[in-house]
Amino acid sequence: MKQKKRIPLLFSIILVFCILGAVVFSVSRKISREMSDAAVQNLSENLNMIKSTIESVWEIEAEFQILLAQDIAGMEDPEAYIRSYQKNETMVKLALIRTGETEGISSTGEAFSEDGLVFFSSGKRTDGLEISSSYLNYMGSWAYCIKCPVTKDGTDIGMLYVEYTYDFLDRSLPDGFYNKQAMLYLMDTETERFVLKPKGMGARNAGHLNLEDFYRANDIHEEALRAEIEDCVQNRQNIMFGHDIQNKSSLNFIWMVNDGTICLVGYVPTEAIQQEGETVNYNIFIVVLIMLVAFLFCCMLYYFSERRQKALMREREEERERHSAQLTEALHAAQLASSAKTMFLSNMSHDIRTPMNAVIGFTSLLAKDAEDPDKVREYTKKIMASGQHLLGLINDILEVSKIESGKVVLNEDTFSINDLISSIDAMIRPMASAKAQEFHVEIADPEHEYLLGDETRISQILINLLSNAVKYTQEGGEIWLRMAGQKRSDQFEHIRIEVEDNGYGMTPEYLKTIFDVFTRAENSTTNKVQGTGLGMAITKNLVDLMGGTIEVFSEVDRGSLFRVDLPLRISTCQTAKPDETEAPAAQEEGSLKGLHFLAAEDNEINAEILSTILSLEGADCVVAENGRLVLERFTESREGEFDAILMDVQMPVMNGYDATRAIRALDRRDAREIPIFAMTANAFVEDEKEALGAGMNIHLTKPINVDLLKKAVSRYVHRKS
Repeated sequence: MKQKKRIPLLFSIILVFCILGAVVFSVSRKISREMSDAAVQNLSENLNMIKSTIESVWEIEAEFQILLAQDIAGMEDPEAYIRSYQKNETMVKLALIRTGETEGISSTGEAFSEDGLVFFSSGKRTDGLEISSSYLNYMGSWAYCIKCPVTKDGTDIGMLYVEYTYDFLDRSLPDGFYNKQAMLYLMDTETERFVLKPKGMGARNAGHLNLEDFYRANDIHEEALRAEIEDCVQNRQNIMFGHDIQNKSSLNFIWMVNDGTICLVGYVPTEAIQQEGETVNYNIFIVVLIMLVAFLFCCMLYYFSERRQKALMREREEERERHSAQLTEALHAAQLASSAKTMFLSNMSHDIRTPMNAVIGFTSLLAKDAEDPDKVREYTKKIMASGQHLLGLINDILEVSKIESGKVVLNEDTFSINDLISSIDAMIRPMASAKAQEFHVEIADPEHEYLLGDETRISQILINLLSNAVKYTQEGGEIWLRMAGQKRSDQFEHIRIEVEDNGYGMTPEYLKTIFDVFTRAENSTTNKVQGTGLGMAITKNLVDLMGGTIEVFSEVDRGSLFRVDLPLRISTCQTAKPDETEAPAAQEEGSLKGLHFLAAEDNEINAEILSTILSLEGADCVVAENGRLVLERFTESREGEFDAILMDVQMPVMNGYDATRAIRALDRRDAREIPIFAMTANAFVEDEKEALGAGMNIHLTKPINVDLLKKAVSRYVHRKS
C-alpha cells in the first residue's frame, strides 16, 4: 500500500520538477534574449556617443578654421602669415590659393595646388565646409583636409586649406572600450583603409590594415555576409552582426560617422557585454542540476540567482554611466581646447597689431613729412622701436611654442659662474642706472666655479627675471641679485638664485597665473610698461626643463622675490669653453667698403633691402634666388671674385644648409676658405648649431644688423692687397 502511495508521489515530484524545469528553461531563454537586446542597445549607445564626439571635434575645427579665414582676410600679406605658420598638434599644415589662381603657397614651403586633390570629389562636409577623404601626409601620418573660402568685403579672395591628423582626434576618445577587451578602428569609407586605432583599443597596429585585412585576420569568409557588409559601406549604413573572433563569440559592427566620411569598425566579445547573462545562465544550470537533489534547495538557489541578476544589472548600468561620463568629459575637453585656441589667437592678434599700428602710422607720417629731417629721424626711431618690440613678441611666441612642443634641447657645456654673473651685470646695470635704480649683486662663492649646464638658457632665465625687476620697479628703487651654491653630492652642486626688488609688487590673484602665457598684471601703473606676457612662461618652462624649481613671493607696493633652484653637474674641466661663434670683444667693427658679396635671398623685398644697405656701406652684391643658383654662380666665378657669401636658410629648390655643404665640397681652394654667413630668420640655438654644422662660419639673424655684419667681416674676411 505504501508502495502504491509512493508511486503517485514520486510521479508528482517528477512532474513538479519537470514543470519547474520547463519554467526555468523558459525564463532562461527569455533572460538571454533580453540580455542580448540590452547588449546590442548598450553597444549602439556607446558607438553613437563616440560618433557624436568625433563629429563635435570636426565641427569645432571647422568653426575655428572659419575664424582663422576671417583673420587672414583682414591681413595685408596673408602669404607671409601662411609661410611663417608653425605646425602644432592640431593643424599640421596650412595652404592658401588665391581666387583665379591654380597654385598657391603652404606653410611647409612648397607650392600648393588643388589639381591633384581628388579626395575632395566626394562632397563630404562638416559644418558647411568640404572635408577630404583620408590620406597619408608628408610626415607619414594619416590625415584629412578641410577647405574654407577666405572672404573679404563679401568677395571670395581665396581658399584656405588646413590639414589635421587623426592622432589629435585620438585624444578626444575614451581611453579603453569595455575594459579594453573590445577592438575599435577608424576607417576611411572610400578607401576602406584603417586610419586610427584609438588608445587602449586592442594591441594590433591599425596603420597597416584595411577592411580586407580585417576580414582575413578575423576569419570572415562568408560571401553573403561580406556582400551585405560591402553594401552597407557603399550605402553609408550602420551594420551590426555576430561572428566568432579568435574562437570567441563577438558582436561586430561598422558604424558611420559624419554621414559616412569615416566609420567605426571593430568588435566586442559577447562575454564583455553579456557578463550578467552568462552569470545568470550559469546559475540557472546549477539550479537545474541541484533540483535533482532537493526541490527546496533549488528554489533557494533560484531566489539567490534573481538577486544576483539584479545586482549585475545595476553594475552594468553603472558601467554604462561611467562610459557616458568619460565621453562627456572628452567632449568637454575638446570644447575647452577650442576655446583656448580662440583666446590665444585673440591675444596674439592684439599684441601683434599694437606695434604694427605704430609702424604703419609712422610710415604714413614719414611719407607726408619727408622734407623735414628732424621729423624723419623721430619717426624712423619710433618705427625701429616698434619693429624691435614686434620682433621680440614673435621670438617669444616661437620660444614658447618650441618649449611646449618638446623641441628645445639643452646644450650642456662647461661654464664659469663668475663669468656668467659678470656678463649679466654688464647687461642689467645700464638698464637700472637709466632709471636711477641701485643694482646690488651678492654672490656667496660656490664650492665649484665651473659647472656643466646650458649657459645660454641660464642667462635667459636671469635676464628675464632681472629685466622684469627693472621694468616693474619705480625710478630710484633697488634690485638685488643673490646667488649661492650648496654641494649636494660628489656630482652635483645646488645653485640658488634670488631676484628681489622693492617695486610695484603683484596681487595674490595675479600670482596664481603669473606663469601662464599672455598674462600681465593689470593696473594703472604696470599697464604703461610694454611686455608680451610670455617672459615668465618661458622662464618657468626652462627651469622645469633643467629639473629645477621656481617660486615667487610678492606684495603690492612692497616688491617681489623670485627664487630659482637649479641642480647643476660639477665639471671636471677647470676652464670654460670659449664661444667660437662670437667675435672677440676687443675686435673693432670692420668696414664693408669695396667688398663684393654673393647673396642667397628668395624674397625680393629682403634682397632689395640687403642690396641697398650694402650699397650705402660702399659694398655691392650679386643676389641669387635659391641655393642651387648660388652654387652655380659660385662655381662659374673666378677664384677670389667674391669676398664672402651671405646665405639664407629657407629657400626653394635647395636650402642654405645643402648649398653650403655643396660649396665646401667643390674642388677649388677658395670653396673651403670663403666665409659663409648664415643670414636667416631662424633664430634658435638649435638653428645656429645646424648652420655651423653645415660649414657656415657664423650665424646672423634677420632683420639684418649692420654692426654685427661688420664685426663678422672684420673677423673672417681677409681683404685682397
